[in-house]
Amino acid sequence: MKVTFPHMGNAWIVIQTLFESLNVEVVVPPVNSKQTLNLGTRLSPESACLPLKLNLGNYIEAAEEGADTIVITGGIGPCRFGYYGEMERQILWDAGYEYDVVTLEPPDGSLLGLAKRIRYLAGTNNSWTKILKSLRFAYLKSVALDRVEDAIHWARPRLSQPIETEKLYEEAKKRLAQTMTVKGVQDTVRWVQESIHERLKEGYLRSDGVNKPLRIGIIGEIYTILDPYTSLGLEKELGRLGVEVDRSIYLSGWVGNHVFQGLVPGYRSIQSYPSHAKPFLPHFVGGHGQETVGAAVKFAREGFDGIIQIFPLSCMPEIVAASVLPKVQETYKVPIMTLIVDEHSGQAGMQTRLEAFVDLLERPRLQRAIGQTRGEVFGVGGR
Repeated sequence: MKVTFPHMGNAWIVIQTLFESLNVEVVVPPVNSKQTLNLGTRLSPESACLPLKLNLGNYIEAAEEGADTIVITGGIGPCRFGYYGEMERQILWDAGYEYDVVTLEPPDGSLLGLAKRIRYLAGTNNSWTKILKSLRFAYLKSVALDRVEDAIHWARPRLSQPIETEKLYEEAKKRLAQTMTVKGVQDTVRWVQESIHERLKEGYLRSDGVNKPLRIGIIGEIYTILDPYTSLGLEKELGRLGVEVDRSIYLSGWVGNHVFQGLVPGYRSIQSYPSHAKPFLPHFVGGHGQETVGAAVKFAREGFDGIIQIFPLSCMPEIVAASVLPKVQETYKVPIMTLIVDEHSGQAGMQTRLEAFVDLLERPRLQRAIGQTRGEVFGVGGR
């Protein structure tokens, strides 16, 4: 068995760690690129959403390195992600790639079914003690990755040398990918945090004097949030514009809630989002539609300057959420912008829209001197 998986942001570090600690051979697909997308698009139905096309491209690239087994998580409800495993298996077999596909999800909510699939992947040479130990370590590493990403979100709008900030980020990911000890993981997170504060002490501040940057919450479909290629570098671009971002979903929170049914909370747990969403969207609509609305409410209540929803074209749960978000915007007087991406989306168009949105959010700072309310500035309500 030679295992591969979809490439989604930094998730590869956690998945590689898990399989290598179990002595299972793993093929990490190349980072998502135009080539990946082109390969997947050739095999995909035209109406398929962007993540499926990238997934197929990942598998084709991994097959060239000998991968024969795909591991993917599943889903329930009115979201096509729940069908990805079987759809991708059939598409790949028709194209001559005879992959075995293992979908990690609790069938009918049964953790026993999930355990059986984990046992199949781990093989008979690994005891359950070792499997559980490996799962725990991979989970701890996912939390560490999320902490590193959060630290970089904080640093980008404040530090004066964007290239150095990104180098720090890449070095941290490299260290986390290589370390196989809890201490090494903890040391890496500490090193990133200390490196950022050292740069601040040394005076590496932005020349525009940003000491309280705008804050924007990123909400939407998990793949487009976590994968920088799919989001066209949304977080990095906002950092360049002097914005501190936060996400509705982090990897460890999603794994804890989705795969392990809330048994572990993860970093920034998403379990409170449905209660926040209840006044606007009181029921499950598939995917993370309800969580998207709940996260928007949470960000608005916490005083964020703006919110950006991002999702792939034709994503049904996020389309439902997008129809509800104007009510959140009106209620809390917070600007919300929706970005929809597909294989035709371009960097220039994204950059233009982000610059315009950030300019809009700067308006209240300029208008407060003449006594206008937030609602009047944005045209989303009166006093």
